[in-house]
Amino acid sequence: MSISDALITRAARSSTATLHEAAGRIGSLPSSIKPHAPGVTVCGRAYPVLSPAGDNLWLHHAIYAAAPGDVLVVSTDDAEFGYWGEVMAVAAQARGLAGLVITGGVRDTQQILALGFPVFSMGACIRGTGKNLAGHGSLGEPVTIGDVHINRGDLLFGDDDGVVVLPAQAAEAAIELGESRDKNEREIFSRLKRGETTLSIYGLKTPARLKNLA
Repeated sequence: MSISDALITRAARSSTATLHEAAGRIGSLPSSIKPHAPGVTVCGRAYPVLSPAGDNLWLHHAIYAAAPGDVLVVSTDDAEFGYWGEVMAVAAQARGLAGLVITGGVRDTQQILALGFPVFSMGACIRGTGKNLAGHGSLGEPVTIGDVHINRGDLLFGDDDGVVVLPAQAAEAAIELGESRDKNEREIFSRLKRGETTLSIYGLKTPARLKNLA
């Protein structure tokens, strides 16, 4: 199943936590993967990349193998390298890519932020990479990050809280449920402001130990 641009637009109005919950608490990438500044978001179709540790040759090729609107999702074994920088961000932006998510480090972070190209990584790292022709990598083939299996075309969304990746076939249902969940939460906010409590709204019971301490 192919994810439409309209569905991506709807997903981008949600949040990672909402989509994660709506999909049955799946798709959450490791919490160490974050944007480099508050307010940065990314949403699009995942394009998986496997990169050798300390090497970014496969990432250069990924820029031209992925389709416009894709988000490069890069798995590599060593975060202590700067796999991506300003030159690659300019190249990816020129190709119409939607962003980068990587288990490694990135450098030129301020320049990339100024470009407006969304990058989610494990942090800033100035350590340079090689370009080994014999290095083992892959483009467009499934990768696993944390406990999330990522296929080409899956829905990816990232915000301040992290990154979620949902199987393409489950994306629409999760988005619809997420929209309903957000509507219900807006009503809960109103009830809280009118004086109700989270305990009464959610029907939360009191632990015996807490009763004894009262």
